[in-house]
Amino acid sequence: MKTKHWDRIGNGGLTFTELGFGTAPLGNLYRALTDEDAQATLDAAWDAGIRYYDTAPLYGLGLSETRLNQFLRGKKRDEYVLSTKAGRLMQVCPPEQRTGIGKFFDTPSRREVFDYSYDGVMRSFEASFERLGVDRIDILFVHDVDVFTHGSKEASDARINQFMRSGYYAMLALRDQGAIKAFGGGINEWQVAQALAERGDFDLFLLAGRYTLLEQEALQSFLPLCEKRGIGIVLGGPYNSGILATGPKPGSFYNYSPAPQDILDRVARIEAVCKHHGVSLIEAALRFPSLHPSVVSLIPGGQKPSEVESNHKILAAHIPAELWRDLKSEGLMREDALTT
Repeated sequence: MKTKHWDRIGNGGLTFTELGFGTAPLGNLYRALTDEDAQATLDAAWDAGIRYYDTAPLYGLGLSETRLNQFLRGKKRDEYVLSTKAGRLMQVCPPEQRTGIGKFFDTPSRREVFDYSYDGVMRSFEASFERLGVDRIDILFVHDVDVFTHGSKEASDARINQFMRSGYYAMLALRDQGAIKAFGGGINEWQVAQALAERGDFDLFLLAGRYTLLEQEALQSFLPLCEKRGIGIVLGGPYNSGILATGPKPGSFYNYSPAPQDILDRVARIEAVCKHHGVSLIEAALRFPSLHPSVVSLIPGGQKPSEVESNHKILAAHIPAELWRDLKSEGLMREDALTT
């Protein structure tokens, strides 16, 4: 598998595989997995050559990290890159009060407590070490200071301010001390990622679903800023929650909800161009964001070995340059989108 070495500040950097693995699904997101099924999926990722793994305390309320513990045990530490997140502490609670009922299944009885303070970041980091069982975490992302999570721009701004006044200095200290190689934000909106980048010395952003075959608004200002500063992008959600994988079928998901008609119509037009060139929609969707120079890895995730193996095969598909040209000429892709 192709790799990209990234070293923004001259501390040796990190080598990312073109495909990474996002482990939210292994936290029993939307359906419960057995430990054996989770292990088989992770084994399939390793066998496919994937060497970048992203997790978070939120994913299964600690379950994703503990499942990675078993998988990574015995692996040589220098053979993979590992990221986790901070901003939530997992607090023991009665089962009926746990976070994510109806979203995460068969998880520990834990309740999320948002804490973007210096102490909160350090406590989260130490707890992740215990759940993961590793001796090094490469990347720490501040998690979900966005509007999507907190419900309004005002609430998001308040979380950003708390983090920049306090928790940011914890991450800066961890990087300066060599405890992590890099830090950044795991964010659902490029505008929020840009707001952070303009206020601090961030290395990487894990941007979920906001630079895809369907959406390129991040080219307005955020991605040019990343190029200028050498900030890397881990691109999560390349299928926009599913619709770029399934196509515009009834019930297709976009941004974690059923897709509205205007999105269904646009995806149908994109799919028609792809078919004209003998390319499947999912092949074009996975390849497109990797063509931007700031993108260091794609993390589509997966709950089954077959999904991981499929992503690996899909990424190897040949995409003719004419497909991108036609998408632009029909107004289905920004003219400034990089396609080589």
